[in-house]
Amino acid sequence: MTTTADAATAAPATGPPRSTVYRPPHPLRLMRTVGSLMRGPKDPTMLVAGTTLWRASRTPEGVATLALRQASDGVHATAWGAGAEWALAQLPALCGADDDASGFDVSSLTEAGYPFLADVARRTIGLRLTRTDLIFDSLASAVIEQKVTSFQAFGAWRVLITRFGERAPGPTPRPMFAPPTIDGWRLIPSWAWHRAGVEPPQSRAIVRAAERGQRISDVVLAAQTGAERDRILTSLPGIGVWTSAETRIRALGDPDAVSVGDYHLAHEVGFALTGARVDDDGMLELLAPWAGHRHRVIRLILASGVREARRGPRLAPEDHRRR
Repeated sequence: MTTTADAATAAPATGPPRSTVYRPPHPLRLMRTVGSLMRGPKDPTMLVAGTTLWRASRTPEGVATLALRQASDGVHATAWGAGAEWALAQLPALCGADDDASGFDVSSLTEAGYPFLADVARRTIGLRLTRTDLIFDSLASAVIEQKVTSFQAFGAWRVLITRFGERAPGPTPRPMFAPPTIDGWRLIPSWAWHRAGVEPPQSRAIVRAAERGQRISDVVLAAQTGAERDRILTSLPGIGVWTSAETRIRALGDPDAVSVGDYHLAHEVGFALTGARVDDDGMLELLAPWAGHRHRVIRLILASGVREARRGPRLAPEDHRRR
């Protein structure tokens, strides 16, 4: 397991880079599609430099760094590291090739009384649902984001990845890091979770999931439906429906996942569709006509810019690390 000092001074062996050009058969907004995976502006696993999106990941074959640039002839991709071939093979899915919108009729939005969402769908064509196929990393990041502000969660992610992850290979614009191995997550000491600002319930949930090793990822990937995947994930201690949905959205591009229990989501969906707040049950009722594509509709709502004016106090971050 590396430390920050070790990782910062190490010179990862890069080997010769591998390159390809992916020509998507569908419109694609690369930065919006893949960029949705970025966990804050200082995410050590992702960054945007000019017109290039950089991503460091731990693939089943090892760490890989991926540099992506969209041009008129497709997405130019270069990869470094032991996982380079896997990352390039997985690139179409990362760019939304598996995003199947069949059964979703944009005109249904107008028929339901929401023409503004139909307009958003037309304006955001090319915004695809990405998938990484990396279950545990998505699960870990989602658990860290439970019941805290984004500011707190992104800071904890940054601290843990740079301290216990692995320096990414390749000529990255700044040092980047891939997440730890599953066993590496399990071995993070309790004091390190505490210093990163992760509360014991969240750290225990990640450690207990890591104790099951690769089996969790294998079983989730083998499941055939979102409901089956949800059942598997929520059977883990400390993993509820919100964390399951967030994991499926990030790792599998699940078009029907709904993050029930989110602090803001039900309010935003309710306000956009009715002009008033609703609770989780109300949100699910409003989204029911688009079963199978509920997350797709949520994305359109969030992309619409329709927001309820915030009148109450902001949720203040709590820092428990000195307790």
